Amino acid sequence: MLMINIAEAKTHLSRHLERVEQGETIIICRRNVPVAEIRPIPRLPKARRPVGVDRGMKVPASFFEPLPDELLDAFDGGGSGR
Repeated sequence: MLMINIAEAKTHLSRHLERVEQGETIIICRRNVPVAEIRPIPRLPKARRPVGVDRGMKVPASFFEPLPDELLDAFDGGGSGR
């Protein structure tokens, strides 16, 4: 972990960002008192996640059945609108 003062950070920002890209964490200090941390952001996965059911999850047939009237009433604020 590298500790630098604000003037050093401003003067050599590009150089320090290269170090952060390599995985290093940098602490920025004001008058030798730590005030901020610059650290690498976790890399995003390269492959896109598939859309839809995940890992063999099965949707039960009851999922597609109509909801009970009392539950529909709760969503409608007391009236089912039918």
